[in-house]
Amino acid sequence: MTNHTNFLLSSSSISGDSVVNSGGDDLGHVKDLMVDPVTGKVDYAVLSFGGFLGMGDKYFAVPFNQFSVDRENKRMVLNVDKERLKDAPGFDKDDWPDFADPRFRDSVSNFYAA
Repeated sequence: MTNHTNFLLSSSSISGDSVVNSGGDDLGHVKDLMVDPVTGKVDYAVLSFGGFLGMGDKYFAVPFNQFSVDRENKRMVLNVDKERLKDAPGFDKDDWPDFADPRFRDSVSNFYAA
């Protein structure tokens, strides 16, 4: 008998996945995953939100534990209001932050209360 409570996803199956909130609002898509090379744990998913055809996109580092998986629809769910996400600590797609910087990590953790 297969246990469907626990499952694993490949990074390639998550990258590019659409992200919605619990109300079904489109929040963008997963651009990348940030992995701690010491622990092997995925710390953040980088979410691309806004813009048109890749122009004007804002990127967000979201603690990976804030997501759930909608396996049926092959997408990620982030329980954040779309308007609130606009105020999240973000960055330009051509100027990524130092994800190990404690100030950056604190601002992200505080925003998502992770």
